[in-house]
Amino acid sequence: MATDKPMQLGMIGLGRMGSNLVRRLMRDGHRCVAFDRNLDVVKELAAEGADGASSLAEFVEKLEKPRAAWIMVPAGVVDSTLSDLVPLLDAGDVVIDGGNSYYRDDITRSAALHAKGIHYLDVGTSGGVWGLERGYCLMIGGDLAAVSRLDPIFKTIAPGLGTVEQTPGRSPSDTVAQGYMHCGPSGAGHFVKMVHNGVEYGMMAAIAEGLSVIKHADVGLHQDEVDAETAPLRAPEAYQYQVNVADVAEVWRRGSVVSSWLVDLIAAALAKSPDLDDFSGHVSDSGEGRWTVLAAVDEGVPASVISASLYERFESRDNGAFTAKILSAMRSEFGGHAEKKQ
Repeated sequence: MATDKPMQLGMIGLGRMGSNLVRRLMRDGHRCVAFDRNLDVVKELAAEGADGASSLAEFVEKLEKPRAAWIMVPAGVVDSTLSDLVPLLDAGDVVIDGGNSYYRDDITRSAALHAKGIHYLDVGTSGGVWGLERGYCLMIGGDLAAVSRLDPIFKTIAPGLGTVEQTPGRSPSDTVAQGYMHCGPSGAGHFVKMVHNGVEYGMMAAIAEGLSVIKHADVGLHQDEVDAETAPLRAPEAYQYQVNVADVAEVWRRGSVVSSWLVDLIAAALAKSPDLDDFSGHVSDSGEGRWTVLAAVDEGVPASVISASLYERFESRDNGAFTAKILSAMRSEFGGHAEKKQ
């Protein structure tokens, strides 16, 4: 059903999420102006109904006042994008950063734009490549008046009630029940999204570790050569299970306590490739996990699981390789232990 309050929104940055946000908005009856430095993606969205712009100046010119411009670019280029965009805007316009910026940067940017009479909203956006169909969970920070003005936009982007069971005692008309929330003043939206991503790190790590333990439950069936450098397996008869990991992920989806979208996704990946041969195990981190751990330290709040999951990602990229060399060298020096051949 199309929105009963169609609005216009400009989108800067037409990657996977930016493009799909535009598509979701247009499907619901909103009008979108689209700009990206890659003009091919601009043309693609223009063919689908967006009003394409070939420059920021043209982009701003096509927006009706008071303008609403959503930036969906990597955190490292938000400042340069704002430097080019803000001089073209007027008092009363709204700038939305929907990427994964550091919340402290939002506080600084909001103050700078407020001095020019421009509203700045930070919107933590979760949904990934599935958001076009499922909708995006939105965590919003900034001036409440500007948030309220753009409510039809946020309502369209968010998932709505969907098939999620209603929480007892909560009204289904609340925006939080619809999948979007005004979290507080500038920075609050990205702060909540930052912690959300830290939690995501921990959940992903737990699922990955658990399935790996199951995968290696057959270690008792293939004992390596016994030597002084390897701790022996004390009870090989207890580890002779050859369990299909893809099947475990699938059965966990069905009514288990750990059933979740993350389990759904890994079940789908394992169904396509049981050994995950297309992946090297190099796991990136884009900042949110680090910032969550830093916030936990500042607040004096224990965050052991999130911290450990962040360090696991560092290890996956061989950032601990020199540490391991030092350990091996020390064992060689104090005990004459030779490294085992791989």
